[in-house]
Amino acid sequence: MKAELIEKAYAVAKERYAAIGVDTDKVIEQLEKQQISLHCWQTDDVVGFERNDALSGGIQTTGNYPGRARNIDEVRKDIEFVKTLIAGNHRLNLHEIYGDFGGKFVDRDQVEVGHFQSWIDWAKENNMKLDFNSTSFSHPKSGELTLSNPDKAIRDFWIEHTKRCRRIADAMGKAQNDPCIMNIWVHDGAKDMPVQRKKYREILAASLDEIMEEKLDGVKNCFEAKLFGIGLESYTVGSHDFYTAYCATRKQMYTLDTGHYEPTENVSDFVSTLLMYVPELMLHVSRPVRWDSDHVTIMNDQTLDLFKELVRSDALDRAHVGLDYFDASINRIGAYLVGTRATQKCILQALLEPKAKLREYEDYGQNFERLALMEEAKSMPFGAVFDYFNLKNNVPVGEEYIAAIQQYEKDVTSKRN
Repeated sequence: MKAELIEKAYAVAKERYAAIGVDTDKVIEQLEKQQISLHCWQTDDVVGFERNDALSGGIQTTGNYPGRARNIDEVRKDIEFVKTLIAGNHRLNLHEIYGDFGGKFVDRDQVEVGHFQSWIDWAKENNMKLDFNSTSFSHPKSGELTLSNPDKAIRDFWIEHTKRCRRIADAMGKAQNDPCIMNIWVHDGAKDMPVQRKKYREILAASLDEIMEEKLDGVKNCFEAKLFGIGLESYTVGSHDFYTAYCATRKQMYTLDTGHYEPTENVSDFVSTLLMYVPELMLHVSRPVRWDSDHVTIMNDQTLDLFKELVRSDALDRAHVGLDYFDASINRIGAYLVGTRATQKCILQALLEPKAKLREYEDYGQNFERLALMEEAKSMPFGAVFDYFNLKNNVPVGEEYIAAIQQYEKDVTSKRN
């Protein structure tokens, strides 16, 4: 696509947005600063480097598209390539099972900072900040219950694992001079109906409190809820209501995974209430087709509404944005690009809303005018702004990235099988 055509289209869009009180140059500056935490597990279907086993513990990757990353070097190579196609400077989100274990088995209650030193060094070389997750699934001791397990030996194993993960995240944060966002999610639940729901939630709260006792300055902690998991359909210990109460009373960050709720729910409805009682939000942006099916993020109403609500609440700076899907049915690198660009498009649309004018209409009870302007804003030329944003940052514009990914598949990923 010719640069001059993109620049001409942007000039028209800039003028049109200025007419409704929106400065597109400032919006682009904001979008350039908005970091997205890329999820390393899209490269290899959440297998990691511990056991080379498929997922278990309430979650599942579907599909068998060729070219899965098989080791730490291939994961890094894929992420480095993805980074060249995305405008802005972004982060990388790691799970504990992606440690540099040197071919040795390291159980999860023995993991140490040293197992992630090469990631810390790699991130510095590639100008990326790191985020982190404990990993409670896909392990012989996972079962139905981990941190909420009445069996003290199993519970203590996972408490120790999570404590060590916090120390790893702390080391990452201090090395990069920016807090590492450490996400805690456990799949704990029951396939059929338990009669002691409160008991397991009390155990989970006590385990989390013990984990959080150690004060670590380089890490920000967040807690992720879930609706249910495969084989755990009747009861989830760490439900939305549990973590809402836990984070509100402990003043901790809450993780909103857009795939972890009923498909008919709109996660954006939770934002304004949560922000009254928790300090920050972590967003895991995904797409539920049927519950938590972890499809590639697209620019749909749910994702648009999520970012519009954050911008309308003046709270985008209180939200950390990450991706969380694992689609093995299509080109994995392509899935990265589609999801990341869709997220950027949704953030851009939210920033381009004529917020000041909409608020003025609402304050004066001009509800027809408010609705009319919201509708007209939907058809404003935001695509021209997004194209210019990518051109300005020297990455492919429009569908141009498809050819780059096809070439990478031909040269790299197709040779892995």
